[in-house]
Amino acid sequence: MTWTIRPRSKFGALSAICAGDGPSVLLIHGVGLRAEAWGGQLDALAQTCRVVAVDMPGHGHSARLKDDPCLADFTDAIVALLSGPTVVIGHSFAAMIALDIAKRHPALVQGVAALNGIFQRDSSAKQAVMARAAGLDGKTAADPSAPLDRWFGEVPSAARDACLAWLCDVDPAGYRDAYRVFAAGDGPSEQSLSGLQCPALFLTGRDEPNSTPEMSQRMADLTPLGRAVILDGAAHMLPMTHASQVNTLLTQFIKETQR
Repeated sequence: MTWTIRPRSKFGALSAICAGDGPSVLLIHGVGLRAEAWGGQLDALAQTCRVVAVDMPGHGHSARLKDDPCLADFTDAIVALLSGPTVVIGHSFAAMIALDIAKRHPALVQGVAALNGIFQRDSSAKQAVMARAAGLDGKTAADPSAPLDRWFGEVPSAARDACLAWLCDVDPAGYRDAYRVFAAGDGPSEQSLSGLQCPALFLTGRDEPNSTPEMSQRMADLTPLGRAVILDGAAHMLPMTHASQVNTLLTQFIKETQR
């Protein structure tokens, strides 16, 4: 039931799930998913916060961007949802978006959390992700089996089933657009991290092979108010697989940003 489809509000070309009242929190999901990927967090965070979980452009009920978008295009589209200081939380590719929002719009970001974010991939990881991006034609749905195996292994679960449904339903062009930007990117620059002045949380799983613990720790070390947290037994989809632990960490982080 956690990942049941929920009603949305419209924000121009974007759609989002909105809940709760209090400090402003924006949740941004990863490539191929939709706002319900934050189903494990929405109700918990909405107890004390005003939560907006957006459908990334080209996903869920949100319109695609222009052809061949870049990271700044995703950032510019999503930052339009912010009307005041907000804690911005992004997962996977959206960790790149969240950190870019924090860099380019510091007055609107009270804190930033990058979950399973990448940073300076090695050559083999770059080759693998670029090869996956090259195989996307934007017309036919990508085979979901490979990402599901990377995220969950072969163990059946409700979270795996939910991601399967979303990957099969996503607009192939929207998926391609986002994945190409994700593949071409290398995470935030060292300069942008050292220039962040808001609190920053870098969270990943101990068993994450792509957005590795080392990446999160290095980003935290470069960020003046940054810290890294590595969850034992977790991998790429920790917001879904380790929701309770993630909720505790995010709730505490949001409180810290309000001081």
